[in-house]
This record gives sequence, structure tokens and C-alpha cells, in this order.
Amino acid sequence: MTESRTPTTNAGMDWPPALTPYITVHDARAAIDWYVKVLAAVPRGEPIVMPDGSVGHAEIGIGDAVLMLSEGSTEVPVQPPEPTGTYSHTIHAQISDVDRIVEQARQNGAQIEREPVDEPYGRVAVMIDPFGHRWMLNQPPGRATRERHGDVAYITIGVPDDERAREFYGSVLGWQFEPGSVEHGWNAPMVRPMLGIAGNRQDAPQVELCYRVADMEAATALVRQHGGQAREVEQKPYGLVANCVDNQGMRFQLWQPTD
Repeated sequence: MTESRTPTTNAGMDWPPALTPYITVHDARAAIDWYVKVLAAVPRGEPIVMPDGSVGHAEIGIGDAVLMLSEGSTEVPVQPPEPTGTYSHTIHAQISDVDRIVEQARQNGAQIEREPVDEPYGRVAVMIDPFGHRWMLNQPPGRATRERHGDVAYITIGVPDDERAREFYGSVLGWQFEPGSVEHGWNAPMVRPMLGIAGNRQDAPQVELCYRVADMEAATALVRQHGGQAREVEQKPYGLVANCVDNQGMRFQLWQPTD
């Protein structure tokens, strides 16, 4: 594996997901290159190479998950799969464009066991990669989300001068901005939760949080019931929004996304 073809990163090395697949392949370097090319994987650090030149351990990131792999060892009873047509496991991967990935996999030697098809839980396909591992690829439906009721969905930084704020945070944190829906408003879409700058605020700089809710009517009723204020709910292209104030004077928003 060469650095020029498979750039590495140490991001997230200290805290992998709670459950991580660990597979064995005959040629780990070729497998890593294939997963990088077809699944847009990102190598995590450098592989651990054994004295005999084999790869004893390597990690790649796929989306927000991690896949560990090695070439097996005489010290542990784990061996790469053989092309027998039976499988002991299937790796389930959520992807953004199942048709494109399937075609790319096919062109790079994968066997497509199941062509893309629409199911209630998303658009699904099954492939066998060139290294003998079976994958179920799932493109979740548009309504699917990992965000829950009460999560912070959006953060607004209110400042007197949006140009100075963009220059500062862009230089210090590397944020990139795009125009928002209001004058002097800017979004930083790659930040999670999504963040925006609202300029031309005459008062002191402040941070305003927007919380996701499952039921706007019930949420605004609870705000009022517990001593806060909730203004009239507004219909936006992206859902229902209510400007609120808590029982100590802190402003915030509630957001119920469009289904």
C-alpha cells in the first residue's frame, strides 16, 4: 500500500465504535485499496506489518464506522474466506447512493448477488467483494435520521459583525461558510450540529440553540406550562419553527422537521 494512493488519517483512532467488524483477507493491501476506491474508505493510520511482510492489523473508516482487517496468522485460528458460495457473516453498510456503488463494485471485480431494489427500509443490494466477503448495501429512505427528540439541531452565533466572525472562525477552526436564508446570515454546513452566524446583532454576542422536537404542539405547550414563552409556530420549507424563551430569559428555537 502506498501513501500516494491511500492517504491515511489518525482522526478518531482513540475511540472506535462499540462494535467493529474484524475480517481476514488474503491480500490486505489490495483489499484496502479496493475499499478506498469503491466504498470511499479512509485508512486509519499505517498497517502493522509482521516480520514476514504480512499485514497483521489495519483499519479503515467507512462513513462513521471502522472496519479492521488482517491477513490471518498461524497463531490464531482465523483464516480468509474461500470462494465456496456459503458465508458465515454479512457486513451491513449504509451508503448514500447504492446504484452508483454497485456499478462501481461490479466494474472492479465484485459479484453482485442482488441488484438494487427498493424496500420499506431503503434501497438495498448485496455484493460479494473480490476478497470473499459478503456485503449488504443499504441506502436509507429520505425520512431516516439518527437525530432524536431533544437533540441540538442547529446553533446560531449572533454577532455584531458577521464578516469578522467568518474570518475568525474560518482561520481558527477551518470552518467554511455558505450564504444563509437571511441577510448577514451564514451557514457552516460541515459542522455538526450545523452552525450558523447571524450578523448585524446590536446587542452583545450570544449563542442560540435550536432543538429538534417530535411534536411541535406538545413541545410549545410544555414550554408555556413550565414558565417559558413560545411564539407562534412558523411553517418553513424545512419544517415547523417556534422562537422561544426559557424561564430564565434564554432564547432558543424548537424545530419539527418536514416528514
